Amino acid sequence: MPRDRPLIVLAEHKAPVYWKGGLSLVTRSVRRFPPDCLDTKIHHNNLINNILAKIEANVAGADDALMLDQRGFIAETNATHVFIVERGLLRTPRLVACPEGITRSTVLELCRTHVIPHEEVDLTLTQAYCADEMFCTGTMGELAAVTTVDGRQIGDGQPGPVTQRLSALFRELTAREGIVVAQAPAQV
Repeated sequence: MPRDRPLIVLAEHKAPVYWKGGLSLVTRSVRRFPPDCLDTKIHHNNLINNILAKIEANVAGADDALMLDQRGFIAETNATHVFIVERGLLRTPRLVACPEGITRSTVLELCRTHVIPHEEVDLTLTQAYCADEMFCTGTMGELAAVTTVDGRQIGDGQPGPVTQRLSALFRELTAREGIVVAQAPAQV
């Protein structure tokens, strides 16, 4: 950006965009850019990879696309961070090929505060397919359960207990500490 040009950012209130009953993901055929090509840690306007991933998911009839890094590990979806639960342990990908996220960080802080076992590790597709639970996090999606990946059912196909517990803790936290910036219009 030229130094003599202002950067303008506009905030807009929207209700959460994901259905809480369970999302379907499909693995994207093209990998995330490596940091030496387009550093995903920088929040930039070049989202072509994410846009193409979302189009691919739409064509496949899925809600979002699961994106892999150059090594074949799970990075994130086209719009959210990913968490899986294996035997009570919450796992999320390391920040290798995805940006940091406020909601992701909040979930990890909730885990530390409420002594929920968790770790940041490289995750494979097989781990996602075999997970007991899976959910995504994002500013506009909050916490949203994932119930299928590539047509495979995750767990019992319903939002699991860890997902439900963290969702409740997240709602409590945002109700207690969040700042209301707009009131949602009354439902008719």
